Parts: sequence; C-alpha cells; structure tokens
Amino acid sequence: MPNLPALAEDIKRWGRELGFQQVGITGIELAPDEGHLQDWLEQGQHGEMDYMARHGDKRSRPAELQPGTLRVVSVRMDYGTGEDEEAWRTLAQGERAYVARYALGRDYHKVMRNRLQKLSDRIADAIGPFGYRVFVDSAPVLERALARNAGLGWIGKNACVINRNAGSWFFLGEIFIDLPVPVDTPASAHCGTCTRCIDICPTQAIIAPNRIDARRCISYLTIELKGSIPEEFRAAIGNRIFGCDDCQLICPWNKFATRFDEPDFRARNDLDRATLVELFAWTETEFLQRTEGSAIRRTGYEGWLRNIAVALGNAPRSAEVLSALESRREDASEIVREHVAWALAHSTQKD
Repeated sequence: MPNLPALAEDIKRWGRELGFQQVGITGIELAPDEGHLQDWLEQGQHGEMDYMARHGDKRSRPAELQPGTLRVVSVRMDYGTGEDEEAWRTLAQGERAYVARYALGRDYHKVMRNRLQKLSDRIADAIGPFGYRVFVDSAPVLERALARNAGLGWIGKNACVINRNAGSWFFLGEIFIDLPVPVDTPASAHCGTCTRCIDICPTQAIIAPNRIDARRCISYLTIELKGSIPEEFRAAIGNRIFGCDDCQLICPWNKFATRFDEPDFRARNDLDRATLVELFAWTETEFLQRTEGSAIRRTGYEGWLRNIAVALGNAPRSAEVLSALESRREDASEIVREHVAWALAHSTQKD
C-alpha cells in the first residue's frame, strides 16, 4: 500500500501541473444531497430532463455507479476571463446575440476528460494499477455536492459552486478511485443574506436558495427543451440564445475573483460579438461546421434557429430584423415557423 497522505498531496500537485486550478478529495457519503435531489425530482422541477431521474440512486451513491469507489478526486478548471462588463454590454444591446460564457470556446468535456485521464495515468505510473473512472458530465454524478465536500467551494443560492477566491466561472470534473486516501475539509457557505442572484433572474427560476425550477430557467429553455418555448418566458429571454449567466454576473464573489485564462475556452467564431441577424443566416452546414467541438451543438440547428427567432422578436425593431425573420417565415421546421410568427407579432406590438 502506498503512503496515502503523500499520494493525496501528489494527486493535487499533478492535477495543478496538468492545468486544473484546484484539486480536492472527498468521501462518497451524499445522503443529505440525495434527499434534496429526490424532492426536486418529485416536484417535477427537472422539466423534460428525464436523464436526471434515471439510474435510481446511483447519482448520489458513487460506489453503486462505480463499484469499489472509496474516494472522489474533484477538480475545477476556470473558464471566465474577467470580461464581465463586456457581457453586460452584450445583454444591453438587443441586436447582439448572448451566448453563455462557458459555450463561447471549445467544448470543455473533451478538454477536461483528456486531462483527467492523464492524471489517472500519472497515479497509475506512481503506484501501479488501481480502480478508477473519469467523469465530465458523462454519467449520473452529483458533481456540485462532491466539489463542495472536496473543499472546492460551496453551493450558492443560484446552485452554482462558488469559491471565495475564484468565484464561480469554472467547470467541474471527477475521478472515482478505489484508494482510501485522506479527504479534504468541506467548504463552508458564504452567501450570507445576499439574494442578488434570486432577484436578477429574468424568469424568476430560482424559487428558493439553491432551488432552481428548470422549467423556468433560460439555460433549460434554450438548451435542454426540445419543443416550443412557453410564450410566458419568451420576452424575458431577451437576446440570450444559448444559456444565461445573469446569476453569475451579478454575484459579488465573481467581481473580484482571481481567474485563469484557459486558451481552449477563448471565444470562437466571434460568438462574443456576433449579431442575431448574422447568426440567423447560418445554414445547417455552417452551423455544424462552426459549432464543431462546441457545447452549442447540444441545442441542434432547429433549437438554434428557434432561440434566435425569439431573440429577434425581442430585439429593437428594424428593417434588417424584420427581413431576417421574414426569410424564415416558411422554414421547413414547424418549431422555427411558430417562433418566427411569434417574433414578428411581438416586434409589431412594440410600435
């Protein structure tokens, strides 16, 4: 058996050398979080995300998901570059498209999975074969609870993991291991009485501290939902065409956070400055080419056009905007046609 305390420190050091900003280790007890998840599911607040209810209790019981698991190595990788003011400016300019900051660059799944695999290989090189499994949103894992227990940050009122020094602009990943290495101290909460994230949510999706009704959340509506966006939320979506960052942009812990600029996550295809009209003109071939290796692929081309149609309906009315909408009035997709018709009617009502 290797020197376990020394190995725990080595794992953290190797992780930092591979480009993770923080590495922590936790046990596998998640009973309180299991209860929170079950109540959320029973209330139907996961919407159409049926995958959240699959796999029984494996999501909150790591050893059932990966037999033999004794510890979880939790890592964070920053993606925010500190350009919050530019994000606010984009949201204020209705003719521009707002894409959630995490989706502007390369798909984080591949970036993090490759580095987690390298970390696993490094452990094996040091101690020999061991049981492990790497996760990056690839299976039912309560990653935020594990990150909190590993000391990476607390779960804020907006349900994001928040770190006192790094804010919340980061991705999470895990390695389930069968090694009984020492664990880290869980992070304590520091939101206090602040409710800025709850107050600013455009659709009031944060219905209680750390309780998101996904059916109201713009990230869910523009990414996970595959059908029609409920009309009651369309105006509030504004120019957000893929995800929403308002609850992070307003968070005081992000204002003075120290951030690391990861080149893989820098904006591609000018998505941080593109106009709605420009993006609405993409053909399906262009969409597939320009979103290759991007998280935006998740919404699909139909969802992409649906979202932009809504944003165009909310944009300042102009000949260019109306022309763009008219160009897809007879689109092959019934979903797109429906949202274009709404956008044209909504734009007219603003006269």
